[in-house]
Amino acid sequence: MSPSLLYNRLLQALALFRWFAIVVPMAAVVGSFCALFLWALDRATQARFEHPLLLFGLPVAGLAVGGVYHWIGRSAEGGNNLIVDQIHEPGAGVPLRMAPLILISTVVTHLFGGSAGREGTAVQLGGSLASTLGRLLRLEASEVRLLLMAGIAAGFGAVFGTPIAGTVFALEVLTVGRIEYEALLPCLLAAVAGDWVCQLWGIQHVRYAIGFGAADVGFRLDVLLLAKVALAGAAFGLVGQIFAELSHSAQAVVKKLVAFAPLRPVLGGVIVIALVYALGTREYLGLGVWSPHPADATILGFFDAARTDYWSWLWKLLFTVVTLSTGFKGGEVTPLFFIGAALGNALAHLTGAPVDLLAGLGFVAVFAGASNTPLACTIMGIELFGAADTVYIATACFLAYLFSGHSGIYLSQRVGVPKTDHAFVPPDVSLRDIRQIGRPQLISFHNRPTARSEAAAGGSNTPPRKDLAMPFPHIVTPSEIGMVRIYLRPRDRMPAKRARAFWGAQPLYRGLVLAARKAGIMNAVAHHTHFGYSNHGSLQEHDHELGNPELTMCIELIAPRKLLETFCREHGALLHKKVVIYKQLERWAVGAMHDVAVDISAPGGSEDDLVAKAG
Repeated sequence: MSPSLLYNRLLQALALFRWFAIVVPMAAVVGSFCALFLWALDRATQARFEHPLLLFGLPVAGLAVGGVYHWIGRSAEGGNNLIVDQIHEPGAGVPLRMAPLILISTVVTHLFGGSAGREGTAVQLGGSLASTLGRLLRLEASEVRLLLMAGIAAGFGAVFGTPIAGTVFALEVLTVGRIEYEALLPCLLAAVAGDWVCQLWGIQHVRYAIGFGAADVGFRLDVLLLAKVALAGAAFGLVGQIFAELSHSAQAVVKKLVAFAPLRPVLGGVIVIALVYALGTREYLGLGVWSPHPADATILGFFDAARTDYWSWLWKLLFTVVTLSTGFKGGEVTPLFFIGAALGNALAHLTGAPVDLLAGLGFVAVFAGASNTPLACTIMGIELFGAADTVYIATACFLAYLFSGHSGIYLSQRVGVPKTDHAFVPPDVSLRDIRQIGRPQLISFHNRPTARSEAAAGGSNTPPRKDLAMPFPHIVTPSEIGMVRIYLRPRDRMPAKRARAFWGAQPLYRGLVLAARKAGIMNAVAHHTHFGYSNHGSLQEHDHELGNPELTMCIELIAPRKLLETFCREHGALLHKKVVIYKQLERWAVGAMHDVAVDISAPGGSEDDLVAKAG
């Protein structure tokens, strides 16, 4: 072995030891918090069954949860999406207050009967503690990114007792169609350590079993059964997409209906109570893993071939969407396990497939479709049910991933490799942006000349150009629009009162973007920078996928000039001594010749008005 090769191996060993020294203690803390959370969740569930009247306190509990997040939580409200955003583009980090807030609020949600899960709590515990450790150790942005991924792996592996699935989930959940192999070892260390420590505290996970194929020696493919599994996999993916899209749409509707955030969970609590009495059952509250009432629909019950249940998956979906979209806290995964197992039970009875097999496949496949993590869910199925049915598990998860489309429960996920090649998807665009891109384009304009277009054509007496007179079915109409760029540092923060200094202030760039949305600015985007220099300083170069906290970043606002001027004057205290640049732009609208004429730049005009008029 050459000296250089030996030296490289020594550096690798030192790097591995360094990550071991950082990740394992962090994962042990995350595993301990997950153990505390699971213990508290079990006590809360038992108390809810013993005291049915607690359900009527759900609106009051919602007001408390909503108020705490409104006045104290601030950026912690971002939840799992905030963690994913910080991994993609490191900024102010994940606040430490996220850990206690999500733990307590999730337990409160379950105590009073909200339909929610536990994965979101575990991931946020891991992300919050990992981010805090990264700040304490003053790690580089690239190292904090890996540590955040390890935190996700530790939380996921510990809360479900599936360390390998937790490892792959942290690598796979960030980008659709791409796995982040650079964090492979840190995530594996974190997931194994987190799960081990959680079990040391005496936490026992529910055991699920699929009897089909367990007694066979070696795998035997049943082609007819595989076809039934493929059909079920497509259904699992479609239901995962329905859950994700319905959740996001319901959240948007609730925000429009109830402007004051703390009152949204109050509305959700009232709706949940109304649903309970409309259906005459409480079996769709809480996790749904077990119940003291044998007749209740539970995840374990769906594996029983003697139970036939065709609609429990739909009712659980509705209860969960109402709970989470109105502001209660918790995860989506365990409800998705319930929905998938219930749907698998129904499809098994319809197709004649083994009930326990399809219930188990639905358990993991609906989650695979809703989270865009088919490999992690396949491995989870193997860890939970054994390897005898691996081919069926993989088939269901992969098809669910494909049929769920470009949607998901985590809107901060980015698309690395599109699922289909017939639809244009911009590179590395988030699912949040895809939901906007995918909206129907109903806006159109008249082909009427403007002063600018006449000047560009040589004046009104200039003969029309032949290329513009050709009978194309679409036209281009220009209109004036303005752009403001505000330059600041990623570490700049919003002013905070002394009483709240302990919790930390929101990053300035996030505060300005939120203020722009409230002010009705058309576009507001925060751009991180990667290579260049600021204020005549030295050149700064960083990894192309990471924002450099030492470089100036900018916020780009696009709106009519008067609106931009009003915004800058209103927020002058925040923009004082910041470089603000205005530029006049020309917006081109491409519309069909026969469409309705509407000028978006006209006073009082808005995109919503245009959609209504053009529809």
